[in-house]
Amino acid sequence: MSFHATRPERLGSYIVRNNATVREAAKFFSVSKSTVHTDVTEKLKGINSGLYAKVREVLDENKRQRHIRGGIATKEKYRKLKNGSD
Repeated sequence: MSFHATRPERLGSYIVRNNATVREAAKFFSVSKSTVHTDVTEKLKGINSGLYAKVREVLDENKRQRHIRGGIATKEKYRKLKNGSD
């Protein structure tokens, strides 16, 4: 990636390098989830199609695992409530 990479390229590279979710990328770059999603699913395709394909793979895998992560988070939430800790 060049020194003058566009925001969609920076976001895409971060997602691929870190196998990150849209939420994680948004937090890291201090932008909204909507901004990340628009940049990497719409804008990036026209800027860098190779990077777009890699990002799409990561996002598709995250989507397939979403229900598992949600179940783990719910289980942890109720475990903490039961034990009386935050």
